[in-house]
Amino acid sequence: MAAAAATAALAAADPPPAMPQAAGAGGPTARRDFYWLRSFLAGGIAGCCAKTTVAPLDRVKVLLQAHNHHYKHLGVFSALRAVPQKEGYLGLYKGNGAMMIRIFPYGAIQFMAFEHYKTLITTKLGVSGHVHRLMAGSMAGVSFFTFGTLKSVGLSHAPTLLGRPSSDNPNVLVLKTHINLLCGGVAGAIAQTISYPFDVTRRRMQLGTVLPEFEKCLTMWETMKYVYGHHGIQKGLYRGLSLNYIRCVPSQAVAFTTYELMKQFFHLN
Repeated sequence: MAAAAATAALAAADPPPAMPQAAGAGGPTARRDFYWLRSFLAGGIAGCCAKTTVAPLDRVKVLLQAHNHHYKHLGVFSALRAVPQKEGYLGLYKGNGAMMIRIFPYGAIQFMAFEHYKTLITTKLGVSGHVHRLMAGSMAGVSFFTFGTLKSVGLSHAPTLLGRPSSDNPNVLVLKTHINLLCGGVAGAIAQTISYPFDVTRRRMQLGTVLPEFEKCLTMWETMKYVYGHHGIQKGLYRGLSLNYIRCVPSQAVAFTTYELMKQFFHLN
């Protein structure tokens, strides 16, 4: 029994993109023909669910950034209360439909790319484990590596406690839903912490000539050095990180959890 659980856990850590046994008239060939379409749909749905989860925060952020005269005197949480009072609860989701049109292909390609890179690196380079997740994650997004590693370690060390058989392939272990949410949130937090100084640097460079110190911030390294020298770490390179956590952690948790569920729904394990 223990040996079987260990074998299943190792299979779950990095399952090969093998086609599941088909049922009905479609057969294995039909499953193979539509594999990329099903993978595309799974990633797109995951991206849309994640973005919808934090849509109220994005709406408030835009209102505050644009100095809307109704809300410019408010903070984030007071604006979250004020928008429903003035525009109704749907006001928090204004523009979300247009966002879905943009985020669906983005999320689909991002998740598809990670799975494709992971398979390609394994088959072509013979690299597996944490290294191939790091390489694939670096090409598709810093949080994919973290989530994949947390998933692999969790299922390897506590398969019974953290995992369950996949609904579309009982030979593959997947994380339980609440563990998925936890791992996705942690992955998002770690990814944001690592990449946030670069995001701050990028935004300051995008502001360009609006800033008085423009001539001192022509390159990424010069900009980062300037921010660190004049504002330090907490009030410079990581300014606004707490708000980003509020947006990113639940978003990533929902994204990875939805994607894992969609993989089972579309028979991708």
